[in-house]
Amino acid sequence: MLRRFLSGAALLLRGFGFWGRRPGVMLLGLIPAAIVFVLVLTALVALGIQLPAIVEWATPFAERWDAFWTATLRIAIAAVTFAGAVLLAAVTFTALTLAVGDPFYERIWRAVEVELGGQVPDRGAGFWRAAGDAVALIALGIVSALVVGLVGFVPLVGSVAAPVLGVVLSGWLLARELTSRAFEARGITSTARKAVLRGHRAQMLGFGVATQLCFMVPLGAVIAMPAAVAGSTMLARGALDAAAARSSSSASAAGS
Repeated sequence: MLRRFLSGAALLLRGFGFWGRRPGVMLLGLIPAAIVFVLVLTALVALGIQLPAIVEWATPFAERWDAFWTATLRIAIAAVTFAGAVLLAAVTFTALTLAVGDPFYERIWRAVEVELGGQVPDRGAGFWRAAGDAVALIALGIVSALVVGLVGFVPLVGSVAAPVLGVVLSGWLLARELTSRAFEARGITSTARKAVLRGHRAQMLGFGVATQLCFMVPLGAVIAMPAAVAGSTMLARGALDAAAARSSSSASAAGS
């Protein structure tokens, strides 16, 4: 389990290694990531500035409490709210970046596919499919942010559990979205995709958590996005090749 988790994280490093082989293609991936990053960061900064006033407005009942408990409650609510916002920001960043930068990321995806060999689909999923996936991913991100917010209010452990859960949930959502391109380009349905990835969940989680941690570093989201697209393509192709090998082995066993 741990070994597979670490192998998933290593795929992100392999994605960064793709810079050395196809720098021109990877450089294009920085453009949409930078544009969306500025928009998402602006929204987060605006929330951070307004958050004390929002929390104070939402908790008028605390005015009658002792000053210490009033401050404690409002700081806790602000921290949990901002943690949920950061999770949603990471998911929104990925969704919007993939939708806006679909032509750029398709070039990265195709370059990795060609390098890995085998049959490569003629075209990717397309802009409208990417836009639909972006909406679905943001919706899941909102649900995840609400879950993290609720966990944050659990006494004693909530302040620690909420950020950890936020990284895990957002990492899983990132991995789920980033690996979808290779499947959608081959016309593989969501149900079939889950079956292919069933034995690679720990690897997906490792890749997703590593990507999310990079996204949390200042400007890390911009720099890591092309590498994440490359690494996720490697992950998806590994799962597809393993599924094809199992199918071939089963067919040979049945034939004999």
